[in-house]
Amino acid sequence: MEVLWEKRSATVGEVMAGLPGETALAYSTVLTTLRILEQKGFVAHLESGRAYVYHPLVEREEAQASATELLVSRFFNNSPGLLALRLLERENLDQEELQRLKRMIEHSEDDKA
Repeated sequence: MEVLWEKRSATVGEVMAGLPGETALAYSTVLTTLRILEQKGFVAHLESGRAYVYHPLVEREEAQASATELLVSRFFNNSPGLLALRLLERENLDQEELQRLKRMIEHSEDDKA
């Protein structure tokens, strides 16, 4: 999806070429993944000669929100706070990130008041 979001449309070969250097996937693997994403409604394709050109149907932010909601409901008992705490326990955040989180929390509390 990252390659499709960046390029806006791509063939299987172009998706493969756009993957990070350490990611070595077979053509059939990328094709199968794109077909699954198409079945799930995340991408669609157009025929261009003999090739299929895939394009995203959902934007990155929408997919992130959907994936986060699924993650929170399945693994964190519908508690976004529990997910945030787990991330804070496991990740080393720099001061800038910590300040950003603090501002977001303060803004969220202001909205509730």
